[in-house]
Amino acid sequence: MISQGQVLPAISLTQLTDDGMQTLTNDDLFAGKKVVLFAVPGAFTPTCSNAHLPEFITLADKIKAKGVDAIYCVSVNDAFVMKAWGEAHNAEHIQMLADGDASFTKALGLDKDTAGFGGVRSTRYAMIVDDQTVTGLFVEQDKEFVVSRAEAVLEKL
Repeated sequence: MISQGQVLPAISLTQLTDDGMQTLTNDDLFAGKKVVLFAVPGAFTPTCSNAHLPEFITLADKIKAKGVDAIYCVSVNDAFVMKAWGEAHNAEHIQMLADGDASFTKALGLDKDTAGFGGVRSTRYAMIVDDQTVTGLFVEQDKEFVVSRAEAVLEKL
């Protein structure tokens, strides 16, 4: 598993925008930026939809006021699902990024097999990334939702 102080592996994630499908690399997403990234096991799932994403939406201004350039939400879903999920929650201040084949999640070592639920998914976590280097990593234990909450991340900034 990736740890604090390590540089993110070379990756690409996708995002569906009004201009169409975008493939974004580390340079696009993290170079020269301070970013908060949080990952969820699945869009439109209970904890993700009722708490995780909404808390980041509510606290986006306070997080950005701490010098954060961008907030990213990542899930092992396709870009169409991530766009629809963001729109359903009015998440205009959060970039909804798709890791459709779980390659980013696997490269971080934060994947888990949920079998019949959805196959390979992401562990719930949040991280602070400063110019491609992980400066804070907050990984949840199974069935917990404590350390990756928006309020907890805000306290660490």
